[in-house]
Parts: sequence; C-alpha cells; structure tokens
Amino acid sequence: MATKKKPAKKAAAKKPAAKKPAAKKPAKKAAKKAAKKPAKKKSARKPNAAFMKALTPSAELAAVVGSKPLARTEAVKKIWAHIKANKLQDSKNRRMINNDAKLKPIFGGKAQVSMFDVAKALAKHLK
Repeated sequence: MATKKKPAKKAAAKKPAAKKPAAKKPAKKAAKKAAKKPAKKKSARKPNAAFMKALTPSAELAAVVGSKPLARTEAVKKIWAHIKANKLQDSKNRRMINNDAKLKPIFGGKAQVSMFDVAKALAKHLK
C-alpha cells in the first residue's frame, strides 16, 4: 500500500493593520455639513401644479363634492368617500362602481363604471 502525503499547509499571510483616521477631523467635517444643510427627506418627485390648481365643479359634481373650488385630487378623494360611505363598490368585482342618483349624471348616465374612469369623468366636470 502506498501512503499519500498530506499537502503542506501554507502559512496565512498577515495583513498589515489598517490605519484609523483621527477622530477629531471627521467630526469637524460632519458638523460643518450639518450646519450647512438641514436634513431633508428626499421625495421621488415634485407635485404637479396642475393637480393642485383649484377648479370649480359643475352642478352635477357639486351635488357630491360641494360647490367650493377644489383641486382635482381633492375631488377624487371626495368621490371615493361618497362611494365608500354608500357602499357603491360592486361586491363581486371591486373594480366596478354601482352609480347612485348623484353619480349617474357625472358618469354619463351609466349604471356601472370602472374605478379607472373616475378621474377621466371628473375632467369634464371641473373647469
């Protein structure tokens, strides 16, 4: 029987110790940066001014959201509040909205519309 020699283990090379920077200098730089710029939360995008512009609702829309001028986003929120309060979402297909007497004139007299048509229909009623 032949005996196999075990390979010799290589000695691990020692890495030189990393130099640590002086603690005083980075602290001063950080303090200067903090003094220059206050911490702000970065947002993905800026709000569009067109959505924030106050528009006057038509008579049909005013029956649901009120007669005061309001932004498009606020009008959509109030329409959804009306839908939720009166349980107008279809129970089987939640994407569909069953229109009541107040919503039918806004959505062109249709008995049922898709939730994606809400903002599109509001464009005709906000001037």
